Amino acid sequence: MPPVSTTTPAPPSQASRGPLEVSPALTVAGAVVLLAVFVLVFWHFFVLQVRTGIGQPADWGHILVIPFISAWFVWMRREELMSKPFAPAWTGLGILILGVLWYSFALLGPSAFQHGNIQGAGVVIALSGLCLLLFGWRAARWLWFPVLYWGIFGQSISDRALQTVTLTLQDWAAGGAYYLLNAIGYDTDISGNVLTVYGDAGTPHPLNVAEACSGMRMLVAFLALGVAMAFMGLDRWWQRWLLVLMAAPVAVAVNILRVATLGILSLHDANMIQGEFHHFVGMIWLIPGFIMFLGIQWCLRVLGEPASTPKVATHAR
Repeated sequence: MPPVSTTTPAPPSQASRGPLEVSPALTVAGAVVLLAVFVLVFWHFFVLQVRTGIGQPADWGHILVIPFISAWFVWMRREELMSKPFAPAWTGLGILILGVLWYSFALLGPSAFQHGNIQGAGVVIALSGLCLLLFGWRAARWLWFPVLYWGIFGQSISDRALQTVTLTLQDWAAGGAYYLLNAIGYDTDISGNVLTVYGDAGTPHPLNVAEACSGMRMLVAFLALGVAMAFMGLDRWWQRWLLVLMAAPVAVAVNILRVATLGILSLHDANMIQGEFHHFVGMIWLIPGFIMFLGIQWCLRVLGEPASTPKVATHAR
């Protein structure tokens, strides 16, 4: 009988085991701690966004909701994310450091680069690196969209970046409200971006369609809404693209209705088109805009349903 070997086999090397794998529960716990540190590092940026959203709810209030929508996107993919242990990628550490350096340069560097959206780009880069470092490349296929969605719509956009589009939307809002008011029986003139609505006694009531009434911020909000609804409620790519593209005409139409509403209110009290009430009217018109979006989404879903083929009756011979 051959001798029995008592040698204990050597444990497999790390290379034979593949990349380092960490249990999902441990990774999530570590992610919560690192996320808190992440918020502290970029505290200045987050405070600025919260103050903007609270101070200008009609224009940028949606940026306070975007993080929760992004978190919901992640929650929808929780089964795929937690199905296997995470394999952290050290490439993410380099991307994280790049994002921190980018943000620091935009915050403390030359004044030409001290721009809120440039700082925001650094935050998005750092968050992408953090996700890659914690969860690895396998999870990146489900995390890239929530991160990008938050990065685009979760921060206010400066007026300088929106100036060109703002002027065009400003003209559309004034012109559209002019034709609408005359169509429904209100005597209205237009000069540039100033509407003049005449009362019963011929008293003029001017209404200046300023940049704040251009609807640019409303367009950004509807784009964010359209992308979220397309991602959650539609399955085919052409449906999603059409719904997102419909954000522009819906935003323009709602803004024309808002300006026309302010023109009518100016006939009763000029103070009603200023201050907080002006912002309140803008927020009220977001509700019909959301309903319009739901209707468009429903139509696209119906169009995407396969046509049922009629069954041919077979008769036994």
